[in-house]
Amino acid sequence: MTAQTRADLASATRIVVKVGSSSISGEASWRIPMIVQALSAAHRRGAEVILVSSGAIATGIPFLALEARPTDLATQQAAAAVGQNVLVFRYQEALRPFGIVAGQVLLTTGDLENATSRSNARRAMDRLLSLRILPIVNENDTVATQEIRFGDNDRLAALVAQLVGADALVLLSDVESLYTKPPTDPAARPIDVIGADSDLAGLEFGASVVNSVGTGGAATKVSAARMAAGSGIGVLVTSADLVGKALEGSPVGTWFEPTTQG
Repeated sequence: MTAQTRADLASATRIVVKVGSSSISGEASWRIPMIVQALSAAHRRGAEVILVSSGAIATGIPFLALEARPTDLATQQAAAAVGQNVLVFRYQEALRPFGIVAGQVLLTTGDLENATSRSNARRAMDRLLSLRILPIVNENDTVATQEIRFGDNDRLAALVAQLVGADALVLLSDVESLYTKPPTDPAARPIDVIGADSDLAGLEFGASVVNSVGTGGAATKVSAARMAAGSGIGVLVTSADLVGKALEGSPVGTWFEPTTQG
């Protein structure tokens, strides 16, 4: 049943969790076991969990002996090809103590817009979940350009949540919640709940580029959250460091109320 409030995350049946590059790559790779521990706790209580993880390009950069994120598409794709392999290995190693097996699912937004491939993706994902596998989804960066240039997988996570009929979507970020203005502004105030029909005019969610390894930002999360909430999925936006509390239904982050489906 759709999570109507953040407290419902503690009992939600099917949850999509999205984490961005800056939270799990480079010096931040220590967070992978922490995130996995939170996911495994939800998995252990019977929830079906899907992880949408960015980070392939950022993870691949040091293995290509590059000093910074590449700017040309071909090298970005090469970094993604190497990094995706390493990233899934790191997740699987972290999942091993919990007896959970990961399944890699690479998609493009085009796959989800085509009726045949969308149906195939849904069927494969449902089967993975029924087998108690934890799907790890990323954009197929070696053939797609959208995630490399826009959104840092927030839109993909919303589309996946719609695809699998998720009860809730959790978008993990670098900040604890969304704010009325960029967090560096002294006048910024945290936003607790955004109603299904809330007018967001006048709110400033910050820049679209927030760091050197990811391409997302608060604005892309708001857009993705509104998309999912508009299709009847409750959405929580919070810090990756609070993922455990988030999945326990604690009062953290910014909650987007789902639109009631008639």
